[in-house]
Amino acid sequence: MNTPSNAAAITLDVAEELLIDAESGSLPAQQATPVRNGAASLLLGASLVLIAFNLRPVFSSASALLPEIRSELGLSALGASLLTTLPVVCLGVFSPLAPRLAQRIGTERTLLGVLLLLALGTAFRGLSSLPLLFIGTALAGACIAVGNVLLPGLVKRDFPTRAALMTGFYTMALCAGAASAAGLTLPIEHALGGSLGGALAAWALPALAVGLIWLPQVLRSGAGARRNGFRVDGLWRDRLAWQVTLFMGLQSALAYCVFGWLVPILRERGLDGVTAGAIVSLSVMVQAASCLVVPHIAVRGRDQRLINAGLCGVAVMALLGLLFAPLSSVWLWAVLQGIGQGGLIAAAMTTIVLRSRDPDVAAHLSGMAQCVGYLLAAIGPLIVGLIRGWTGSFSWCAVLFIALGLGAAINGWRAGRALEVNVHAVEKV
Repeated sequence: MNTPSNAAAITLDVAEELLIDAESGSLPAQQATPVRNGAASLLLGASLVLIAFNLRPVFSSASALLPEIRSELGLSALGASLLTTLPVVCLGVFSPLAPRLAQRIGTERTLLGVLLLLALGTAFRGLSSLPLLFIGTALAGACIAVGNVLLPGLVKRDFPTRAALMTGFYTMALCAGAASAAGLTLPIEHALGGSLGGALAAWALPALAVGLIWLPQVLRSGAGARRNGFRVDGLWRDRLAWQVTLFMGLQSALAYCVFGWLVPILRERGLDGVTAGAIVSLSVMVQAASCLVVPHIAVRGRDQRLINAGLCGVAVMALLGLLFAPLSSVWLWAVLQGIGQGGLIAAAMTTIVLRSRDPDVAAHLSGMAQCVGYLLAAIGPLIVGLIRGWTGSFSWCAVLFIALGLGAAINGWRAGRALEVNVHAVEKV
């Protein structure tokens, strides 16, 4: 049985620090960070933000050109579904590798490898070959999964007194990367004379450039110290832990439906590709602002039931508006969708923290929620593509969006109760 939580007494600063620990607590302990002057600290912070920027264009760049990819490469409806789903699957499958890689070769070296392989995978997507398109997407997705896990830990290690500020910049950079790819990929294709491969491969250049910027940090770092870590008993048998995980997964499924299919949905409704990309770009940028605001509200409440369920309602209502409302109103619905979806991402991560009694439990609950949650989230964009192939229209996707939103709301309501997962953290010998 779960015990009452003391979450109401948690201050905002403590909650923000725990939120980072929920991502990084299972990583190997890092060596003490040397004192840096202002310029070095600024360069390090800028590097981390730029790395975060590169962790999302893979999702939305292919979406912006999906009709062209299908016609030029002969991609079937099922193939399009698999293409939009594959990187999300990789987030769940490869994220557990991140701590092991960091222990073996060091966090800085691992991130350098992530950037170089991400650039390579993205470049593969531009070679006008269906097999390389999928291989490149899988490679890029695996790199993103590792980067997702490692970056917050570096923020915590290198900016302990500015963790909340850096987390805000990091989150905004993630959204900016997705928004930039959604809004700029089609104009890049036009600027390159209609080169589909060039537009897809162009997003390898920022990753490669940031790899060069990151190289001095690697040369100054060691491999990183190791630690025994913690084992958490009973997590996978705890009902509340599964409610948190399902909330995380189902709201992520909605998010990746947006990343993967909203541009094609809007283009099928009659908007030109550039306008559709700009609308999705706006929605994702609004997500960034919502991500910053929602945790401040969530940690001050007695529990998070209303905010979790309410944000599900806003996100789904906005998606229905984007599907069916007059085209003259889609900009408004895009803003509302950004508020709901961005708030849901932040609410899910905050819920992980508030349902955990200490950072070590939070780290393992975060690992469970992200591994299982992202695998569950992959179902969303896959089914959208299948519905489009079966019916010849995106209209029936409304049923999927409502089902995902209802499932997320139910589990978000239950996960939002002022309880803690009933597990025990035991240090490994």
